[in-house]
Amino acid sequence: MLLRTMLFVPGNRAGMIEKAKALDPDALIFDLEDAVPPAEKGAARRMVRDALESGRFARHRVYVRVNALSTGLLPTDLEEVVSPHLHGIVLPKTEDREGVEAASRMLLEQENRRGLPAGHTRILPIVETVRGILNLAQIAGSSDRLVGLAYGAEDFATDLGVERSRECIEGLYPRTMVALYARLTNVLAIDSVFADIGDGEGLEKETSLARQLGFKGKLVIHPRQIEAVNRLFTPSRAEIERARQVVAAYDEAEARGEASVTVNGKMVDIPIAERARGLLALARAISFQPSAISFQPSAISDQPGPETAT
Repeated sequence: MLLRTMLFVPGNRAGMIEKAKALDPDALIFDLEDAVPPAEKGAARRMVRDALESGRFARHRVYVRVNALSTGLLPTDLEEVVSPHLHGIVLPKTEDREGVEAASRMLLEQENRRGLPAGHTRILPIVETVRGILNLAQIAGSSDRLVGLAYGAEDFATDLGVERSRECIEGLYPRTMVALYARLTNVLAIDSVFADIGDGEGLEKETSLARQLGFKGKLVIHPRQIEAVNRLFTPSRAEIERARQVVAAYDEAEARGEASVTVNGKMVDIPIAERARGLLALARAISFQPSAISFQPSAISDQPGPETAT
């Protein structure tokens, strides 16, 4: 599953919900939590439910950020929004295994009521407190519903008692831990929002660091952030070509009974070849996304020479 960009859309803003139809992030997140004042929670639930049931977002992968378990609002949120059209929930302030398990039980109850298969609705926990980060070992792998683990930088900085820095110094350890535990349990690592909408350079720098740390996508808060984040989590043509060369050369070497080969002056052995195969697999997956950056079929082949489009 590709979740390079997950765009938050306030659940109480009809105009923004309508405009979201024309956007192409990998997923939309209708927000019932921080973006919605307490007095408007009920109206937001109904608005999101109506948007889901209308079929207007049938081409999108749609999640809903529900309210945290500790608020007592989660059961009502799920009663309103769980449906065949909902791919999953974003679970904020996740701090322990018990919180994920409680949300999963509530989802199962709603799925049963609606005749949906058990496990239909996925969970993306946001780990955004000191306690949550230190409990990652129990949160990761806590449910088969988990599609990933997300990091929440703003709330983490608040909980730690510091300002969020442009250099992300305070977030380096927690981000690394989220990425490592996501990899350990074979789910996606999704990076935090970048709050300065006008700072394109900062967004690109932070996204590039996230990719290098092992993240596979990022939460975004404005449509103008979608292109840059999608691009930075998409292998470039040069990366694809290098990976194709590496795989082709290594396969030829292996056929000769050799365990390594030199490509463009650099030694290639099993881990480097496997990394190249993974990059090519990602590029192929992205090429099948309707909103994906376009690739020439030959550019994403892991075999030498042209490849016929299918």
